[in-house]
Amino acid sequence: MFSASLTWFLIGVVFLFAELAMPGLILIFFCFGSWVAALTLLFAGVSVQVQLVVFLVSSLVLLFTLRKVFMRTFGGRLKDGADKELSDRAVGRQALVTTAIRPAVPGEIKFRGSFWRAAADVDIPEGATVVIEGPGSDDGLTFRVRPL
Repeated sequence: MFSASLTWFLIGVVFLFAELAMPGLILIFFCFGSWVAALTLLFAGVSVQVQLVVFLVSSLVLLFTLRKVFMRTFGGRLKDGADKELSDRAVGRQALVTTAIRPAVPGEIKFRGSFWRAAADVDIPEGATVVIEGPGSDDGLTFRVRPL
């Protein structure tokens, strides 16, 4: 039979796996909070209400005090102008259309092994080869293309 402290520990493991599946550096603090609740219960037999309060308070305190530190440490850094550099190197290159492109509806292209949104002024069917003309949006995730 499961003890309550083991249950809290397993809840923390579930939060840990959820964080790994949906990285955002938020659920990890609920994982830590559940482990704090498990340790509190292990060393001091407290009621369910106290366990919930320990879980919530520790999770939120850790979230608001450590999230910025974790984001700086584990968030990574993007070189300034990296999007522009990629789009500049892509200009003039060929790509394969994987989802048809229409003037009003962006499609999808495969370029350098990755899939990108693509916009064009004419209809381009799936399977066609296109030439990348440049960035198609400010977010750096869409290319403007023309048929080959």
